[in-house]
Amino acid sequence: MKFNLLFFVGLLVNSVRSFSYQALPRGLINLSSSQERDVYTMVDWATAYGVQKAEGVGIYSNDGKDYFAATESDIPAGSPVVCVPSELVLTSSKVAQEFGGSLTEAENRLIRGGLEDKIPLFRLYIKILYELEQGENSPYYTYFNSLPRSYNTGASMTFACFDCLPPYAAWLAMQERQTSVNFQKAAKLTPISEPILENICALKWAYNVALTRSVEWYGERCLAPMADMFNHGSEAEVEISFDEQGNCIAYATTDVPAGSPLRMSYGDSRNPSPIFASYGFLDESAPATFCKLMDTKLEMEELGYTYSDLLFYKTGEISPEVYDVVLYSILKKNDLDQANAFYQAVVSGDEDTKAQYHASYWLYTKEELCKHVDGTLKDLARWSAKAQSYDLNTHPRVPVILHHNEFVKQTFWNVKANLDSM
Repeated sequence: MKFNLLFFVGLLVNSVRSFSYQALPRGLINLSSSQERDVYTMVDWATAYGVQKAEGVGIYSNDGKDYFAATESDIPAGSPVVCVPSELVLTSSKVAQEFGGSLTEAENRLIRGGLEDKIPLFRLYIKILYELEQGENSPYYTYFNSLPRSYNTGASMTFACFDCLPPYAAWLAMQERQTSVNFQKAAKLTPISEPILENICALKWAYNVALTRSVEWYGERCLAPMADMFNHGSEAEVEISFDEQGNCIAYATTDVPAGSPLRMSYGDSRNPSPIFASYGFLDESAPATFCKLMDTKLEMEELGYTYSDLLFYKTGEISPEVYDVVLYSILKKNDLDQANAFYQAVVSGDEDTKAQYHASYWLYTKEELCKHVDGTLKDLARWSAKAQSYDLNTHPRVPVILHHNEFVKQTFWNVKANLDSM
């Protein structure tokens, strides 16, 4: 499908003329968790503001809660799927220009707190709060009214939730919650009105919207209505980009047959925990999970690895990096000379020497891994039992927590079976 560029430009001009604010808000968005999303009105709104979709692309729902993009027509690889005019796209740089120096004090507070890299997200957060307080006078009212009210992200979790998760997932979720709290404090130094700043529900909602529906683009945070309707997929059909004018264009990354969902990647699909903490769902297609060796963080970093390298696979296999970190940790506790020699073999890529060390100390490595796996399985049973004891009315995120823990448990059982057979 080819877009009519002259028509597209015309809509851009009209959209600019339509973006004006009235003095007083007529009504605020209902953020109650029971409020239904008005998605299809938003689709009409987006069309009126110049958003174009490829033929056959639509928004669908199986349950009236989760909505997703899919196509009823074949889409060739490289074809545009959705195009959002730049005037409709919210970006952190536009927010900086709009608010000028009124955000400086708040941003300096975040910098002092070590959150300089979160400033683009914070700017989007402030813009969402500002539009929220405009009520129906905001040109984005219809868009925000179409969004979910409830989220299962780390920012929405409580300390009771963290107590039911494995340490790594709990740590990631806690980071999101702490960032949200820091944003709330910094927002008090901005022009946002007191009624909004005192509304914790609104503050958490704005953070979740900014975090889960925006994308990063060369240091910017960008929120493009309608281009945020793609669910996550480990084998994505869509990729989002922005042209020199700031228009958001979603392209098909592969030939997409009719009747297919249109998905994009939210992050590294090998390890579902970061996506779980930031987006509040479990990617069941993920092939692995972090091995939960939190007490070897120093050794992991010394060898140049990250959490995404230390994986237990659903097949029961163990990533080579796990073996390296476990052995290095054992050697550091018992023989520093051997530890240093093994370290040199790893960082220099000397696979032959590394293999010799693994062969020589295999029984020690296996013993350590078996102890870790057995201990984690016991902990998972305890954490899940605690979650099941909670009242769903006051702890609505219990189901997703139990789902996450079950995924980890099954993976660890498969790893245990693999280790026992070695």
